Amino acid sequence: MGDILKTKRVVLFIFLIVLVVLGLKQTNGVALAAGMMSGDHSMMNDDDDSDSNSHSKMMKEHNVDLKDADVPMQELNLPKVLKPDKQTKHDVYYTVIAQKGKTDFHDGGKLTKTLGYNGSYLGPVLNLKRGQTVHIKEVNHLDEKTTFHWHGAIISGKADGGPHEPVKPGKTKKISFKVRQPAATLWFHPHPSGTTGKQVYKGLAGLIYIHDRKSKCLSLPDNYGVDDFPVVVQDRTFDKNNQLNYKKDYNADRTLGKNLMVNGTLNPYINVTTRYVRLRLLNGSNTRNYNFYLNHHQKMIKIAGDGSFLAKPVKIKKLQLSPGERAEVIVDTHKLNVGSNLQLKTGGMKALTMKLNQQRDNLTSLPDKLSDRKALKVPKKNVNHEKLVLSGMSNMVRINGKKYNPDRIDIHAKRNQQQIWTIENKKEMMMNMIHPFHLHGVQFRIISINGKKPSKSQRGFLDTITLNPGDKYKISFRFEEKGLYMYHCHNLEHEENGMMGQVLVE
Repeated sequence: MGDILKTKRVVLFIFLIVLVVLGLKQTNGVALAAGMMSGDHSMMNDDDDSDSNSHSKMMKEHNVDLKDADVPMQELNLPKVLKPDKQTKHDVYYTVIAQKGKTDFHDGGKLTKTLGYNGSYLGPVLNLKRGQTVHIKEVNHLDEKTTFHWHGAIISGKADGGPHEPVKPGKTKKISFKVRQPAATLWFHPHPSGTTGKQVYKGLAGLIYIHDRKSKCLSLPDNYGVDDFPVVVQDRTFDKNNQLNYKKDYNADRTLGKNLMVNGTLNPYINVTTRYVRLRLLNGSNTRNYNFYLNHHQKMIKIAGDGSFLAKPVKIKKLQLSPGERAEVIVDTHKLNVGSNLQLKTGGMKALTMKLNQQRDNLTSLPDKLSDRKALKVPKKNVNHEKLVLSGMSNMVRINGKKYNPDRIDIHAKRNQQQIWTIENKKEMMMNMIHPFHLHGVQFRIISINGKKPSKSQRGFLDTITLNPGDKYKISFRFEEKGLYMYHCHNLEHEENGMMGQVLVE
């Protein structure tokens, strides 16, 4: 009997080794989570709290190396600001169309077949005001179903655009919601079952700017395309015919591109004419994490995360963003000479070049205070506690040991009840991976990271966090609306392989 048990153990061990080897082959030899910092994914800085976790460890870029695009520098494409169909004192009406198109990425080369919103690639910027009621016509001109997910918006489950709310080809859906959240940079993208990764890779993504009275009074750069720039960062691989071949590039763990693009522009630059420049960064990639920094040992000033301004500006040396995360930073150019170039870089690669043409002072100074947000107080009564454990890799990803089932409700919650959720990335012997976690329909605040308080730069409202192997986050929030919401890994290939669950709010 003992020999039989030993034999079974040996066979099981060999089977696990084979699985891991196949998984590593599929991921092209990725160094799984090696060296990635935990805690504040935007910080390695002098002025932030010293209680941030593992600042000495920086994540290594993925195994598919980024390469310079073989094109000359091109002026950064600026997404159009979408004009409302109609606007009244309290209401605004928009039409957002998912459509096919062809895009010139290579400065006169062969056009690339792409997807976009109200255009051939990416989408426009929607300007919304707090207190306003927004009415959106979602129109699908694709050949397949899609959804319109309003990432970061506090919105009903019916309007959220999860996989349960598909819009069929040729069809239109209308949604309405009231903007109740503070000023922030959100985004929208598709979320259909089975094709989210492909549709995002082909180009479906757009930005949302929420404005409120306080943000308008802050002394911050806000002249779109002059001192306030959207920066949607993506990695894409073009085949020999300049096409985006998602099927060929697909990887169950990491679909990675070879070239960096910003706003759909390869090798982009902007002309800087002011002292202060505001960059609204979005990691719009399927999988890749970015560690942004400036050359010339220049620091950035972080002013906002996913869903709100920070309490005060925070100087940073590096800014890490995982898929779905946003951050707003200010670049101060006054110490640089006119005619010099400042570069936003990641992993040694240029993401964006800032050409200093002149240094006109657009502002005399930046505000010392950005918001009146009070310190987080965690109630002890009438609280719903949940724990989510993320584990696995490739086709074996799970949350609490389960793959996503559209017919199963994983969590039941009450509207406006205090929620405290613990999110853990289970550290395993051979299957450790990084998982960015996103929760629909809310903005949450971090109570703790691995038992420690979050740093100053992590104390705003968020909707996406990045968990390294072994990380444990505790978050606090309330569902302000009713409906069915998703929570999932924002590695889009993990999401589609089952690393997703559902919460029903009643």
